[in-house]
Amino acid sequence: MNKVRLALAQINSTVGDIEGNKKKIIDSIVEANKLGADIVVFPELAITGYPPEDLLFKTHFIEDNEKALKEIATFVPKSLVAVVGFVDKDGDIYNAAGVLNDGKLIAKYHKNYLPNYGVFDEMRYFQKGNKALVIKMGDVRVGITICEDIWYPGGPARAEALYGDAHILLNLSASPYHMNKLRWREDMLSVRANDNIAVVVYVNLVGGQDELIFDGASLVVNEKGTVLARGKQFEEDLLLVDVEIDNIDKLRLKDPRRRQDKLLITKENLESIDIVELSFEWNNQKPKNENRIEPVLDEVEEVYNALVIATRDYLRKNGMKKAVIGLSGGIDSSLVACIAVDALGAENVIGVSMPGPFSSEHSKEDAKLLAENLGIQFLTIPILEPYNAYLNILKPVFGDLPFDTTEENLQARLRGIILMALSNKFGWIVLTTGNKSESSTGYSTLYGDTAGGYAVIKDVYKTLVYKLSEYVNQKAAKEIIPRRVFIKPPSAELRENQTDQDKLPPYEILDEILKLYVEEDYSIEEIVEKGFDESTVRNVAWMVNVNEYKRRQTPPGPKITHRAFGKDRRLPITNGYKEWRK
Repeated sequence: MNKVRLALAQINSTVGDIEGNKKKIIDSIVEANKLGADIVVFPELAITGYPPEDLLFKTHFIEDNEKALKEIATFVPKSLVAVVGFVDKDGDIYNAAGVLNDGKLIAKYHKNYLPNYGVFDEMRYFQKGNKALVIKMGDVRVGITICEDIWYPGGPARAEALYGDAHILLNLSASPYHMNKLRWREDMLSVRANDNIAVVVYVNLVGGQDELIFDGASLVVNEKGTVLARGKQFEEDLLLVDVEIDNIDKLRLKDPRRRQDKLLITKENLESIDIVELSFEWNNQKPKNENRIEPVLDEVEEVYNALVIATRDYLRKNGMKKAVIGLSGGIDSSLVACIAVDALGAENVIGVSMPGPFSSEHSKEDAKLLAENLGIQFLTIPILEPYNAYLNILKPVFGDLPFDTTEENLQARLRGIILMALSNKFGWIVLTTGNKSESSTGYSTLYGDTAGGYAVIKDVYKTLVYKLSEYVNQKAAKEIIPRRVFIKPPSAELRENQTDQDKLPPYEILDEILKLYVEEDYSIEEIVEKGFDESTVRNVAWMVNVNEYKRRQTPPGPKITHRAFGKDRRLPITNGYKEWRK
């Protein structure tokens, strides 16, 4: 066959939902077969969901996933090859790909490179594989790799293309999203395709899983490194792609690099690869298909869509339907409300205004107007009466001590109590509204504005909050978030004439310092050398470090930056390395 039809099944698996994932896989196999696909490929660990974490310590979980693979195989005809991610138990356990054809499991591939950095912890669970795999379908040869394997230029993909003469390199992936990763990933895949003179087929997971987001955007790159097809971002997709094989053989004949590299092949090289031959029935009656290249979203739209799918999946996969948000009339809570409405529908979002002794009239008005613009239920529950009651209760203890952060935090905690009471009574999850700039510096109240079930914008810097909020209004082609919310100085409104800049540098400066200090691990001296005021940098570093204990007690939220707090950045709470001191 000169032309091979590939189906990239970009599905949204749920960790642990083996039955639900199995159904998605079977449905995709049936659909791919109808569309005349020769090969259908699924994401990494599609049966178990990714990452399954300590579920992998349960032997019955592994057995259930292997049983599901056998059931899936029965839906694969002789004219189709399905490659499915699963957990293989063979002495130890492996992150594996099962090759299915004619109702049977005919080959297995074990992931060679196990990532153990950032959010990844695969060496905790899996044994590494030590062989490459090529499936021979007549004159067509197909190599198989899993996620991290393709990131190494000399890894199993190279062995499959060079020693196994693979024309097509399939990569089953679960690559967590962060901003701008798609472009970086596509550049890498283009280099792999060009270096190996092979078609690279990258199938990515899509959906939210706790703090991780998978963006989809599955990709097929031809032997010259040119994109042939791209799947949708942040949506399930079945991407159908036709690739030409003759072109690969012709190009390889003219490439001296490949000829020279083959002179170095040793017996050990050949023993490191398995070649499995199939008695494959090619389907020559294929419906018409045109390769599809979905557009790439720009950065702000991409982040917004990531936050929407993360919020939707966190609630949906955990069996929750409605969310409640404290609406202060500020930019952060306004953005979270908009994301929630796009994720869950207006009928499933409740906004609550909780005016206190220092709440401005414009904030109360802006909160109400936002709720009206979004069409969500809106409640007003004042906190002045309980606030005064607490002050009276504490008066015998506090005496004549002056008003300070204690009284400020008391207001925030009363609001947290009200939101959690609504959550308990009606089963609504509380979405917190703190951003990464605040979380980094501890500009928040434990058990107050940090109280809730999911922190939608915890990895979003304040400057990006404004850009995302502008996008909301642009997308709607009307004013959803009131214009006054954008122009008034940010304030917690917990005392008279308060603004965020009373305690924090301007966000334009703060966010740039935080990116260097938190995400890039720059020293204070290196940041100062970039033109920032030394006392400001030292103060920011101090705030970041002394508030680690707060961040450990905040809800999970979606990762959208290169390095998020939590799994990405793991610093000790008790820490004697006080670099902000001179």
